[in-house]
Amino acid sequence: MQAFTVHSGLVATMDRADVDTDQIIPKQFLKRIERTGYGEFLFFDWRYLADGKPDPAFELNAPRFTGASVLVARRNFGSGSSREAAVYALADFGIRCVFAPSFGDIFASNAVKNGVLPAQLAEGDIETLLTDGLIAQGGAVRVDLSDQMLHCGNRVFDFDIDPVWKTQLLNGWDDIDMTRSYQSAIEAFVEGDRVTRPWAEPDRDGPVASG
Repeated sequence: MQAFTVHSGLVATMDRADVDTDQIIPKQFLKRIERTGYGEFLFFDWRYLADGKPDPAFELNAPRFTGASVLVARRNFGSGSSREAAVYALADFGIRCVFAPSFGDIFASNAVKNGVLPAQLAEGDIETLLTDGLIAQGGAVRVDLSDQMLHCGNRVFDFDIDPVWKTQLLNGWDDIDMTRSYQSAIEAFVEGDRVTRPWAEPDRDGPVASG
């Protein structure tokens, strides 16, 4: 998994609450077996008109947001179904970080597992970013995960992230890597357990010994 430490990038704003995973990646595009190739279908029903042309009214189609890698939205981003492809689509499109006051729990977990930062900002801070003149014109920000700070011009915003998820993102660890980071503690427990419960040690030549 790609680590997330410090990221600088263009910001796109989505002045919408309750953006669900069915809109992030509609169900008809869930037949792929790879994690890549979903970017062109991101927000498909909002992004394109009936004739297949980009809808100029949709936020991410604005020329000033071309190449955006940071997304700012309102509360409950990523609600709805548990489809992990919603994160695949965002990542494939180039989004490395989403700022919102709250997220769908499963979406946030899936985001971390794929190297995308789900950063929680206070409602008031989100409101400030959505109306910021610099961002509205196509501005860039700097996201520092170690300090949990978003730098926008001469302003700094503190954001929240689960400490375990923070550790995973900073190191580029998935859940298996996270477990491996406790290898020495696991081995120490196993050795201690052999002393305190020798009867539970499997017999190499047969079944587990009875107590």
